[in-house]
Amino acid sequence: MTEVEERVKLSQWDALLMESLRVLGWSDDEIIQRTKQGELPKEDTSMYQFNYEELTAFATQASETFEAAVRTGYQIKYNTIRGIRSWIHIAYKLEPELVLDAGNESVIAELTLSQKERLASVLSHGWAIQGEHAGAAEEASRYVIVPQG
Repeated sequence: MTEVEERVKLSQWDALLMESLRVLGWSDDEIIQRTKQGELPKEDTSMYQFNYEELTAFATQASETFEAAVRTGYQIKYNTIRGIRSWIHIAYKLEPELVLDAGNESVIAELTLSQKERLASVLSHGWAIQGEHAGAAEEASRYVIVPQG
């Protein structure tokens, strides 16, 4: 089995909720414990207006799946172009460019090599990351995320 096949599948929304907690600097154990206990932010004033009760319900109902997603990673079941943009925005605190031209939809982002590799690991099937990394691994390069033919 490949690494991607071993990863649990999350909805795009659950992935966004989880990433919004990860950027708070919480450890995996903290994310798991706080989510299961419902000790999460009460009001999200971001443009996403997250309702963390949904994540608590998921963590309670599918405890093993939730813990595996937090500890070993996940793959999103189905990505949308706007969802990819949002994931990059939340996970990396970047403002990727969203291109919505019919037939040429894409997300353009400046990512380090590790950011690109992590994004590739969570993208659902049907998406490709175009572009080659230039320079040192910690330097950002331009990548274009597009639907696969």
